[in-house]
Amino acid sequence: MAKPRAAKSPKPQTAVEAPRFVCIHGHFYQPPRENPWLETVEVQDSAAPYHDWNDRITAECYAPNGASRITNKQDEIIRIMNNYARMSFNFGPTLLSWLQDKAPRTYRMIVDADKFSAQRYSGHGSAVAQVYNHLIMPLANRRDALTQIRWGIADFESRFGRKPEGMWLAETAVNRNVLDLMAQEGIKFTILAPVQCARVRRLEPPAGTASKPNLDPVAAAAAPPAEEPWTQTPNANVDPTHPYLIKLDEGRSIAVFFYDGPGSRAIAFEGLLNSGENFANRLISGFHPAAPGDPELAQISHVATDGESYGHHHKHGEMALSSAMHRIEEGQQARLTNYGEFLEKFPPKWEAEVAEDTSWSCAHGVERWRSNCGCNGGKAGWNQEWRAPLRDALDYLRDATAPLAEQLSQSIFKDLWVARDAYIHVVLDRSPASIIRFFADHTTRHLTEDERVTALELMELERHTQLMYTSCGWFFDEISGIETVQIIAYAGRVLQLAAKLFGPPGVALEAEFLSRLARAKSNVPEMGDGAEVYRRYVTNMKIGLEQVGAHYAISSIFRAYPEHGELFCFDVHRESQEVFNSGRGRVALGRALLYSRITEESEELCFAVLHLGDQNLSAAVKAYNSTNPAEVEAFATFSTDISTAIRRANLPEVIRLIDRFFGETAYSLTSLFADEQHRILSTILNQTVSEMEDSLRKIYEDHASLMHFLTESGMTAPPALATAARFAINASLRQAIESDTFDTAEIEALIARAEADQIPLDTQLLSYTTGQRMKRAMIRLEAAAAGDHQSSDALAAAIEVAEATHRMPFEVNIWQAQNIWNDLLRRSDTNYWTDEWKEGFKKLGETMNIKVDQLVIEEGVSAF
Repeated sequence: MAKPRAAKSPKPQTAVEAPRFVCIHGHFYQPPRENPWLETVEVQDSAAPYHDWNDRITAECYAPNGASRITNKQDEIIRIMNNYARMSFNFGPTLLSWLQDKAPRTYRMIVDADKFSAQRYSGHGSAVAQVYNHLIMPLANRRDALTQIRWGIADFESRFGRKPEGMWLAETAVNRNVLDLMAQEGIKFTILAPVQCARVRRLEPPAGTASKPNLDPVAAAAAPPAEEPWTQTPNANVDPTHPYLIKLDEGRSIAVFFYDGPGSRAIAFEGLLNSGENFANRLISGFHPAAPGDPELAQISHVATDGESYGHHHKHGEMALSSAMHRIEEGQQARLTNYGEFLEKFPPKWEAEVAEDTSWSCAHGVERWRSNCGCNGGKAGWNQEWRAPLRDALDYLRDATAPLAEQLSQSIFKDLWVARDAYIHVVLDRSPASIIRFFADHTTRHLTEDERVTALELMELERHTQLMYTSCGWFFDEISGIETVQIIAYAGRVLQLAAKLFGPPGVALEAEFLSRLARAKSNVPEMGDGAEVYRRYVTNMKIGLEQVGAHYAISSIFRAYPEHGELFCFDVHRESQEVFNSGRGRVALGRALLYSRITEESEELCFAVLHLGDQNLSAAVKAYNSTNPAEVEAFATFSTDISTAIRRANLPEVIRLIDRFFGETAYSLTSLFADEQHRILSTILNQTVSEMEDSLRKIYEDHASLMHFLTESGMTAPPALATAARFAINASLRQAIESDTFDTAEIEALIARAEADQIPLDTQLLSYTTGQRMKRAMIRLEAAAAGDHQSSDALAAAIEVAEATHRMPFEVNIWQAQNIWNDLLRRSDTNYWTDEWKEGFKKLGETMNIKVDQLVIEEGVSAF
């Protein structure tokens, strides 16, 4: 069967010409999407059937690149390889944080790849750091730029266990000052677009050209060495096949690799990933004959694109990448490398200067992030005049909070800005021990509990002043787009914390901020301007512990919470809870202690929830002090009165009692945070949807023969009947696929009916459902292999699902199921497998398009 394969030494090059190397860089990044108050990414309907866009792109790109496939001409998998272990890559720190929490297997493949690449590339890992949250560095003030670099380095070190050699700049936006700050922090190189090179020259003039013929021999000997003249590089005509040295202040320097522009565009926009062979050939064609007198000893053909090209933007792009790298490795025309290895072996022989304030994604430099420069998505009639006032509003908020923060910090921190730079270690590890270390290093004295809360809230304010500058907020066309709303929400969190920390001066900031934001006019008439975007989308996002308590109270009607549990970034300790029932009506009363793991803020609350069925729900919450005997007695009396009223089925009295005790019932199902609201409404709707499905299915069944007759006669079915048929067939097919009792005959009959009656299938949803069902079958097989006797038929069941999946009339992503098969093979001691099991397992692999007897698993592919 399959066998793991260790990295082999590259084949020697037979040509006598300068050594040739290939490097492929992927910039893997998603904007931070976390709700600033909950520290979690909430459901995004536009990413369906996935939970959110991070989830979807992970399934399409980040995960597949960690275990990518190479297939033969029969589309059978013959090799599995970790692309990250061979390419050069950077991941946005905020994306890595999400992956670590939500997709740990993918995260581990990325981190492991850096270690394997170091073994492959002379001790140089392929991972490259990134400025922390994708801020446009030339537009940042010096203090923020340093924090971005230092946070990016600290995040990298915590994940990859080494210091980064290189750092990726957001949108490759650069100027000389930014490079100098990076060099000060120990960064050795960065990667830029060819258009960002202003001019170049040799570091040392060729031998025989440095003499001064117009000077006498004594004067010539005393004269300084001649400098090579500069050569301008207009129209991106810099030679990308070697690195360049950028000389900076006080003797500092940094190397720059200007990537192959046409090759990179071909990957991103011209369909080069349609063929791994063409991709490899294009990379090999990036070399040129050595020029006479060229001091470079080697050439590097390298490209750089968004990493999402490999699987998300271009379906199966990760397979083209694997194929191309494998072809290059097997051939003798070039060797794969990464930037760190190449730079060590072949230091720059040329000097360059960068074009100031330029980027790879704006023809006007960095104007896309501060003006209506014309770079946009091409929506007719729209403009981006809103970009300038948006940046002005954020700059105002940053600059207005800075002196207030400095003043407040004097009694808490030794140095506010040094503490801010170090706060990244708390962001990465919010354990009590980590916070204690942070306070020990940076506070002026031992802090009280309230002072600790103030200190952490101040650091959170500073963190959100960084997040609100994330570049995606300006990149797209409209101020009410989700990326821009996200950065305005970060500003909203800054304003909330400022109001709490700084008193009246902090409260006053919001009015001026909104005044400036109102100058940012929306392209959507009903949206008006940025201030209305803030009021419509951000104001309701702002929450405190009371709103978290309301969510807990309402959701506890529909789910059982443990006594000690977590709710997003909060800990909840249930002190008491009682539930009273009366017909369809239910009342829940309780007390709970809420604690923020971010700021250490805590509050004790009591609550009451009245649920009268379906969406008819109201709740009340207020502060509670369990150390106050009067409050304890009042709540006990209230609970007794509610119990009596419920026992008498007197719901009006229940409502009166709740109103009297709490003052008002200000919360309803709409008060729930998005994910829980979706889950509960789905629960409520399940019965209704089931009834609708049954009705439409009956309509279709009663008229199926008529539908078939119309199809055979070439007549179009009436819209109502066509709608009922489409809904009935797709719903029945989805349910059949999801069913624990997998009935292949039923599924194939439904597909046949859909084909016969020309009923369109919801291929996207059915494909996703089938892939998940195949994964479930493989998880059950894992349990059987581990000795779960309740899963004794799991192998036969998995084969049945795999065979049905193979025959589906649409493409199904079974990447996860194939990985589980591979993991079972690698982790299990096959000596203990029976011959029958071995035969069945082999058949299962073959059914899932795995060429079992020829499969090679490359080093760097992690077993799960």
